[in-house]
Amino acid sequence: MATNPIEPQGDGRPDSRAQLSGLIFAVILIDGNGVIAEVNHAAEDLLGTSSSRLVGTHLTDRIGPLDPRVEARLLASDEALVARDLLIRVGAHDVRVNLTASPLGGFSGWRVVTLSQIGHDDTAGTAGGEAMLGAPAVLAHEIKNPLAAIRGAAQLAARKLPLADKKLARMITDEVDRIARLIDRMQQLGSTRTGPVQPCNPHEAIRAAVATMRAAGGTKGDVEIREEFDPSLPPLLANRDALEQVLINLISNARDASLGAGGGGQIVVQTRFVSGLAFSAIRNGRAVPLPIEITISDNGPGIDPALQGHVFEPFVSSKPSGQGLGLSLVRKLVRDMNGNISHDRDARAGLTHFRLHLPQAQDIA
Repeated sequence: MATNPIEPQGDGRPDSRAQLSGLIFAVILIDGNGVIAEVNHAAEDLLGTSSSRLVGTHLTDRIGPLDPRVEARLLASDEALVARDLLIRVGAHDVRVNLTASPLGGFSGWRVVTLSQIGHDDTAGTAGGEAMLGAPAVLAHEIKNPLAAIRGAAQLAARKLPLADKKLARMITDEVDRIARLIDRMQQLGSTRTGPVQPCNPHEAIRAAVATMRAAGGTKGDVEIREEFDPSLPPLLANRDALEQVLINLISNARDASLGAGGGGQIVVQTRFVSGLAFSAIRNGRAVPLPIEITISDNGPGIDPALQGHVFEPFVSSKPSGQGLGLSLVRKLVRDMNGNISHDRDARAGLTHFRLHLPQAQDIA
């Protein structure tokens, strides 16, 4: 699956190995003893290690401990199994997945196991969700007039403010300009066109988003924001305005969640390069590697279990006054940049993680 080069068949059709490699869910081949024989790229991504380290190890050692009933059925080598909303342990994180195990006829004991992460940004229902986002897009042009007035007032104020305060006025005009550009993008949410992308320093975008939150009073209260950056991270390919808006939304949500934590609220923004395990998305019929990872974590109580599989859908919100459009817009903006977004809950550490996976600038022409 992930161990040999992929070659097309004589008629140009992809062979079975190429098809497995392109799947966005994890596929694992195990023998009668539950030992991993082969994995595809998505399995490497989900399990957090390379095929060379996975092959030869027991599957239950990689995803356990499991519910005893599920483990018993999984070890029964000739039985099919379907387990939905199953909690597995991957490294230091708890992940919820749908699991299937299918016996291979004619090959006693051998099974194909699939793992599909719940809460991962998939394409199911995307068209309907984006159609529902058309309502705020209709109102977008109505927002531009007051924005223009705010910008004009900020420019006039800047002329009268002392030098030390002019920076605040410039921030107002800069933010108005950014919001205006994002409104232009909102008007195109129902379309399939991708916004312009260019090389972007992820750390600059993160710090700008945090600065905007702080200037707007968005981090008031007993909430600490900590940075854990990989200083060697290469530029990613993104739309800077869209990326900043995504980060503002996610950090704002993390702030709201962490305010409900017993004791001090804490948000951690982490970046890393997923070396050798680049998550891939299928865009326009080809795999796009997504090695740049940005994770926003909070120590709040977590997402209501009833909503975990629906958080990226329009009009779904756990906030009493929430409209349920924030994460749906985030998903659309991330997909416009050829990226993916997912979430998971580490119950042991008491942390909720939202993970962005985005392309490296040099990986897409």
